[in-house]
Amino acid sequence: MGKPAVGIELTVEERRELGRLAGRQRTAQGLTSRARIILLAAYGLENHEICKELDVDANTVGKWRRRYAERRLGGLMDKPRPGAPRRISDEDIAEKIRMTLETPPQRATHWSLRSMAAAVGHAPSTIDRIWRTFGLQSHPIKTFNLSMDHFTELQNQDAKPIE
Repeated sequence: MGKPAVGIELTVEERRELGRLAGRQRTAQGLTSRARIILLAAYGLENHEICKELDVDANTVGKWRRRYAERRLGGLMDKPRPGAPRRISDEDIAEKIRMTLETPPQRATHWSLRSMAAAVGHAPSTIDRIWRTFGLQSHPIKTFNLSMDHFTELQNQDAKPIE
């Protein structure tokens, strides 16, 4: 027999937030699964029942149940992954966004990835990542191409002999 399951009791706000996380389409799959585990645990289901319901391992259910009991909603978030630390600070990112939105480039009406990258000393891919994260984009070029197919067809109809 394993360890006894940690009891989970939720406040109204916690239940609402977990329901929102579990039901949203754009929530990360892992976070959605964790929210469902906690909701089922709060309804009184045992770990083995949650495993069957969500098709997850018993260790996974126990881990998230314990983590939630210790740290509440913050315990469901992913821990930072190993890797190189960020080289650009939040303040630098905010400055790039402000510059994009508030200052026009010299001899142009809008920033492009390359012009912004050259102005601030970062790679265009870094600027692209920042802009995509905050829903910004370089000035879209809109063009209109008139198809000549319709006119060619009309000319061909006019050229046919009348019988």
